[in-house]
Amino acid sequence: MNWAIGDIQGCFDSLSKILKEINFNPNKDKLWLVGDLVNRGDKSLEVLEYLYSIKDSVNIVLGNHDITLISAYYGLKKSNPTIDPILASPNANMLIDWLRSKPFMHIDFHLGYVMAHAGIAPNFDLGRAIYYNTLLQKNLSGENAKEWLEKILNKETNKYHPNSDIIDEQRYALNSFIRMRYCYIDGTLDFKQKGSPKDLDNPLLYPWFECPNYIEKDLKIVFGHWSTLGYLNNNRVLALDTGCLWGRKLSAYCLESNQLIQISCQQMQKPSL
Repeated sequence: MNWAIGDIQGCFDSLSKILKEINFNPNKDKLWLVGDLVNRGDKSLEVLEYLYSIKDSVNIVLGNHDITLISAYYGLKKSNPTIDPILASPNANMLIDWLRSKPFMHIDFHLGYVMAHAGIAPNFDLGRAIYYNTLLQKNLSGENAKEWLEKILNKETNKYHPNSDIIDEQRYALNSFIRMRYCYIDGTLDFKQKGSPKDLDNPLLYPWFECPNYIEKDLKIVFGHWSTLGYLNNNRVLALDTGCLWGRKLSAYCLESNQLIQISCQQMQKPSL
């Protein structure tokens, strides 16, 4: 079975609990992890070490907190007490190199799903998304990853200009894969609004998957990142960040049987937008 699981963010005990609930067997099952494996939760190192130990049974896409970890490893961002143990681990190089090899998007045409941490830009068709995922993954996994990340992170790009500066194109694509929640009708991303769509008071903004100019991807998009949105399952998307870190739930969804399993979690952080 293929089980998609929402944002873990270092909550190893919750991950262990839900794997027991779904009777996960790494010899025959696969995990689809929507990213944000680490950061803020107090057992981020344990999460990575466990996932690495079953790496052949896991499909992972990177999230914004995973990029924060990689950036801290290179000295491009400050570390914090929840990722310090990873950077201090004797296995740090191995774990970071493993993460750097991971994509920002995972596709299974047979199952009919595509996974990205925050989603796929509404103005991208699937082919364009595949192109940018390949380009981003190549740069992050390459020998010049530090220099590339430094360029990517030194400026914020929220609007897509095709055939412009290639770094700006990559910034937009990266932001859409790992940071996106709301956008304007032309695909311009908004990074300020983080609340639930039911509380949105800007009529010009749309959840990215409800943008009027949304280009259909022909596959259902599995994503996380948006805890205030919570669980959402419709013809277009499957949203699985149900606020494990904030003491709400961790969700697992079987892609074959459509079974949803949720467990209650211990609060690791005070709710904050």
